[in-house]
Order: sequence, then structure tokens, then C-alpha cells
Amino acid sequence: MPRFRRRSGTAALALTALVLTPTSAAAAPVSPSDHHCPRPTQVRVPGAEYQRAACLGELTTAGTVASGHTDPADWAGLTPKDLPVPSGVPGIQIDGYFPDTSTTNTNNGWNHDAQFVMRLPDRWNGGLVVAGTPGNREQYANDRAIADWVLSRGYAYAATDKGNTGLAFHRDGKKPGDAIAEWNERLTQLTRAARATLTRHYHRPPARTLVTGMSNGGYLVRWQLENHPGLYDGGVDWEGTLWRSGGPTLLHFLPVALRHYPAYRAGGEEAEAARKALRAAGFPAGSEFLWPYHHQVYWDLTQRIYREELDPGFDGTTEAGTPFCAPDTPACDAEYDYAARPDEVRKAVAEIALTGRIGKPLITLHGTLDVLLPIAQDSDVYARMVRQAGRDRLHRYYRIEGGTHTDALVDTYPERLRPLTPCHRTAFTALESWLSQGHRPPASHTVPMPAEGDSATRLSTCSLNTRADADPPPTHR
Repeated sequence: MPRFRRRSGTAALALTALVLTPTSAAAAPVSPSDHHCPRPTQVRVPGAEYQRAACLGELTTAGTVASGHTDPADWAGLTPKDLPVPSGVPGIQIDGYFPDTSTTNTNNGWNHDAQFVMRLPDRWNGGLVVAGTPGNREQYANDRAIADWVLSRGYAYAATDKGNTGLAFHRDGKKPGDAIAEWNERLTQLTRAARATLTRHYHRPPARTLVTGMSNGGYLVRWQLENHPGLYDGGVDWEGTLWRSGGPTLLHFLPVALRHYPAYRAGGEEAEAARKALRAAGFPAGSEFLWPYHHQVYWDLTQRIYREELDPGFDGTTEAGTPFCAPDTPACDAEYDYAARPDEVRKAVAEIALTGRIGKPLITLHGTLDVLLPIAQDSDVYARMVRQAGRDRLHRYYRIEGGTHTDALVDTYPERLRPLTPCHRTAFTALESWLSQGHRPPASHTVPMPAEGDSATRLSTCSLNTRADADPPPTHR
């Protein structure tokens, strides 16, 4: 696996200061019943350098928050505050790590990357769900959005920290792109180890292995089904990040946002031209109310740390640029021009690029008001790539009207946004029917924003059978 790449620069202190300090997962497990998960310490994960097993009375966050077997800071901001939490899932949780040399993950007090979590329910349905984390979060990031629900349905669950975490993840590896490339290797490693662990524990191999994840986790779903389809039966891609050497990528549209948003915010004669520039870069009509938050929280930071990972030479010895630098400033990420950069940058992106050549059924969903990964520059393009690769029979793509990149923003704008979590669950059950019964999901289309319904209804329902009145085919650059 890639080794830890250290770079000097003034940005290191600022990035480190923004990393949340996770809580320890060393609290005592819930006391098991007499017949509950006998001999949990005998469950072994092949290839693990270290592991710790616990018999828990509750594997969902309804119990793991109190027992210390999750990290709420890891999934903060990803789901609506009122998302129901299922319960009644006893079983074994295994925390551990695979051999690695980097130390960005401080969960469990280990200061060791390649950490994983596996949850083995007592009442197993024979299936396995594996996931990589969104952003640069750690292995518990999907616990609320994904793990709770699939565990309540009887699946075993496994997740990885992807081998490097935090805002300085780009320090990992020998050369540009290595840190992201390791994400793919770690999910493959986890899937193989989890399948073997389940086979030993339940005395039979999993009948079905599904892969899912959001954002960077969605990118991993796409990559796994393109490169290791034999490990999986199918997957659900929740707004996966698009990487391709010719673009578009976030290194294309985020600099445009950074360059023009200050003029839009200032108002005056240049504001309308700036708005049109953002729209032309792919930021959707009607999303302007989300721009201030994303400029403050996401656009600048995301551009700088991913540009540092793939093109560290852009700003010389400075690490990850200068936060919120003014346009026209030398080495400012607001002026980053991917097309003008050396071929080595495109080669680094090519090493992690997607092709669209999926080998197993895949369902993609993406919100039309996503302003971190604008849909026209991401999943619309990936759907075209799948078609051009001749794999569209294996793909369904649902554009979710009113969805944005993180569901927590639904709490702030309940009348203007809809959560994607229930749409992910509907897509997941549609994938189950597709695989087990041969029921093909509805054709790809735009799912309209519900005309009526309270927030509780939107948290629990998302029909993929409804279609927008005007559902034009996605446009692509």
C-alpha cells in the first residue's frame, strides 16, 4: 500500500486544526444474553494486523452510540436530524486495521490507517453490504445513513476508512494520486476479508454481496463494479465523484465557482455575469440559495486538498494552497486551469479514472440541486459513459429533483430540499428485486419533488416509479 507522503508548508497547521477529534470506541459492550454470539473473540478477519471483537446487544446506532462502538462526529452532517434509527439488531462487532504505514485515523486510540468495522448480526439474511466512506471521513461515517438500515434488514455490514483520512489525506502515498488509488485497493481488500469472515462465522458464504456509498463512497462503487465485478452482485452509487483524465472533474468546475462567486456575492454590475458563469460551469438553476454555505464550507477546501493530491506542484512548496485567496493572486486555486497543467497531472487522474465499463447491475442516484458535485458535470456524464461502453442494460440512473449533496441541509431548507436517504433505500430494494426476482427497475428518469407531504413523509418515502412532467434527457459537455 502507498506509504505516507509528507510535504512541508504553512497550510498544514490550518488543515490539521479543522480535523474533528473522534471519540474513543473503548466503552464496555452491552451484556449479551446466555445464547447470544458465543465466542466472539474466535471470529477472525483474515489479513488484519489487529482486531477487537465485542458481543453487542445492539449493532445499530441506537446502541453503539452509548456503548462507544461508533463515532457520531464521523457521521455528523450527513443525515437529517429526525431520520429514524432502527433497533433490535444484536450481534458481533469487529473493529480492527489492516497493515498500513500512515497514521491519519485516530479512532479507537490506534493512530493507524486502514481501519475497518464489521458487524455480524445474530439473525443473518445471508447477505453482505460493504461501503467506503464519503469525503475523507473514517469507517463509521455511513453508520446512520446506510449501516443502521441494512443491519435492520438482516445484512452483515463492513466499512473501511479507505486507508487515509482527514484534510491532509493527500500526504499519503509516494506520488500524486496514490492516496485516492489506495481507497479502491482498501475496499477490495475489505470485501475479500469480509466475505471470508462471514463464511467462517456463519459456516456458509454470503449469498449476495452488495456495494454502496455516497460521494467518494459512490465513486468507489463505480470503480469496484468496473474493475472487480466478480466480487459483487450489484451496487448503489449515491452521487459518486467523477474522475476522468479529460474531465469534467471537480478540478474543472470548482475553480470557476471560487473565481466568480465573490463577485456574485458582492452584488452590483458584475453579479449577473458571475451568476451566469457559475451556471455555465454546471451549477444548476435555482441552487443559488445553497451557494453561500458551499462557498464557506466546501468549495474552497475541496478544491485545495484534491488539487494538492493530484497536482501538488501548482503552488510550489505551499501545501494545499491559500484558503479563500483572491482571484488573480499567483498560485491561487481560484485561477486553477486544469487544461493548462502538465501532462503529469492528467496521468495522475488517469490512474484513478472511471470508464463506465461496469460488470454488474448498478443503480445511480443524484440530486438535481447538488452544488458540490453538480449533476450535469458528474452523474449525467457517468450515465453517458456507461451507455457508450455498451453497459446501459446494467445501469439505472435516477435524478432526484430537490436533492442536494448532504441531507443535513434538508433541516435548514425543508420546503426547498428533499432528503436522498429514503431514495437510496428505495434504490437498494429495487436492486434486491432486480437481482433476486429479475424485476428490472423503472427506466432511468428524473424523480419529481413531491408536491405535498410533511418532512416526516419525505424522510420515509421516495417512489422511483414517478416521473417529472418534463423529463428531458440529461445534457452533457
